[in-house]
Amino acid sequence: MRTAFQNKQVKSIRTTVPFASNKNLRTTELPPYLQELADQGIILDKSQAAAVVETDGALLVLAGAGSGKTRVLTARTAYMLEVKLIDPRSIMLVTFTTKAAAEMKSRLLSYPKIRRNQINQLVTGTFHSIFYRILLFHESTKWSADKLIKKDWQRDKILKDAGKELDLPEKEFAFDLALQQIGFWKNNLIMPDEVKPVSPWEETTASLYKIYEEYKTNAALFDFDDMLIGCYRLFKSCPEVLSFYQDRFHYFLIDEYQDINKVQYELIKLLSAKNKNVCAVGDDDQAIYSFRGSDPTFLLEFETDFPNSKHVTLAQNYRSTHEIVTVANQMIAANKIRKPKKMMAQYSTGQPPYLFFPYDEEEEATIIITDIAEQIATGANPADFAILYRTNAASRAVFERLATSNLPFKIDMATESFYDRYIVKSTLAFLKVSMNEEDPQGIADILPLLFLKQSVLKDIKAISILQDCSLLEAITQLKTTHSFQIKKLKKAVPLIRGLKGLSPVKAIETIETDIGFLDFLKKRGSESNQLERGSDDLKDLKVAAKRFNTINELLQHADHMSAMTKEMKKLSKRFREAITLSTIHGSKGLEYKCVYLLGAVDGSLPHDYALESARSGDFSFLEEERRLFYVAMTRAQEQLFISAPENRRGKKAHRSRFLAPLTKNKKANFH
Repeated sequence: MRTAFQNKQVKSIRTTVPFASNKNLRTTELPPYLQELADQGIILDKSQAAAVVETDGALLVLAGAGSGKTRVLTARTAYMLEVKLIDPRSIMLVTFTTKAAAEMKSRLLSYPKIRRNQINQLVTGTFHSIFYRILLFHESTKWSADKLIKKDWQRDKILKDAGKELDLPEKEFAFDLALQQIGFWKNNLIMPDEVKPVSPWEETTASLYKIYEEYKTNAALFDFDDMLIGCYRLFKSCPEVLSFYQDRFHYFLIDEYQDINKVQYELIKLLSAKNKNVCAVGDDDQAIYSFRGSDPTFLLEFETDFPNSKHVTLAQNYRSTHEIVTVANQMIAANKIRKPKKMMAQYSTGQPPYLFFPYDEEEEATIIITDIAEQIATGANPADFAILYRTNAASRAVFERLATSNLPFKIDMATESFYDRYIVKSTLAFLKVSMNEEDPQGIADILPLLFLKQSVLKDIKAISILQDCSLLEAITQLKTTHSFQIKKLKKAVPLIRGLKGLSPVKAIETIETDIGFLDFLKKRGSESNQLERGSDDLKDLKVAAKRFNTINELLQHADHMSAMTKEMKKLSKRFREAITLSTIHGSKGLEYKCVYLLGAVDGSLPHDYALESARSGDFSFLEEERRLFYVAMTRAQEQLFISAPENRRGKKAHRSRFLAPLTKNKKANFH
């Protein structure tokens, strides 16, 4: 066992499934074109070849992790063009990212006899890009690019203006989560008057949804979700337009079919109704985007939706070792709603995946970064390593260790500093004000937490000047209509002042209980917290605060880490050889020689929200969390380390229930 893990309980996960060499995967008799591809080094196994040549009718290609689905899609397209002599203009190749579409075009160029003009005539791209082009052609004025709401901040502003109509406090209501919910409804073709709220938060969000849509209609604007809905409505309202495209497109190849949502599914069903030549490629075990409206049911029920369809399973994993593949198989087999399959690896190293059990998040980070540093010192490439986690908040400790090391690392551009998260930043604002009663930004940040509107800030500043007192003291002299609020404010100010004499952890606990931060969190809405999938930033902050003796040290550290996050976003664009920090969602489709998976404990992976849903009888979220675990495991090519901390957020943690099928093995060894 590597030295970083010495003196810690480490468990190797050994499988009873023996490795069997799969050297005879290739079929002995290949069609001439596939033989030509093989001669060029583009080799297909029997299942891949079957998926390539089956071009007529509906076909579901169940492509397991690392099974070479991109090769199948490109080889199939080349076969259709060169052997079947299909008009490239009649083929629609749909991907989920522009990067994937570009990669497929690039690969096709390397295929024998394929010409650039053929590739240019293919209709390729994401759902949005393809169907937006259709809208532009038929209704160019209505859908012109200058009417598109491109930026998140623009959508956010529209929604916050709508919130003013409903008298929603801007800093209390989770508008970002409301936008996510609105997108979910739209992707499921649920219009504002069709929403059936299941909670007060959803009821409020539904009202915002209605105002948001009315604003866009009146201003003749549209957002990205409207592109697909607009095309769906065009096809439904103009049968002649739909018929034109049904005659134009005879063949559909759809990548990542497990990730499609309701509106995408309906569009493909409409367009393929005449010819029914749909090739859907996906893996239900990697369906992890339900929060966006994606639904693996469309893949699971493909044969029902497309009667007489055929089915090919790509069960050979060309990415990971036998040891990783078989352990991943054991774990995902516990899911009830899935198409049964067992992936098989192409090679074995004899090195099993490992479980290790650090004391807490801090020791977890120290062990991992120490191990990576040792491997790099002996010649490993930093790009070989990835550290994966369920949510960005879970990366705090490893980010801090890497930020103080000299190791190159990169983070996702969407990553927000832990200390810039709303709850954390609000808590720190109390600490800042306790250290400096004249901090105007700190005062502004604590007002919502004291149940005061931002509009009173100018009154506070005026009182401060007239009464010659600090901004904090001025809060006690605010005139409000509620006597209970005046009493609360007069009680809160001395408590805030008293924070500076406490340890960071004790100060946070005082903010939480005595000053009433927990009351604010409850008012903000448990429903919105559920949408955040169980994140509990206040507990995470207390864990971080334990490392510091004084409030000033914690505040300086928080400022430094916020600045480091911004700097790393800029540097990440330049780094080619760097350790990757990523959420599991962000790692999908990627691979690394060595993967470390953080926080394999109940409440983290699976998340609390999934456990709560399961207790209520809904196991769908729990199954998706298990799929997320599977995706993380199958990113690893050669080495996989899974961390199950003994303590999480200051409390005793329970190992993830997903580990149970892996630790029951009698051959598992402790080191």
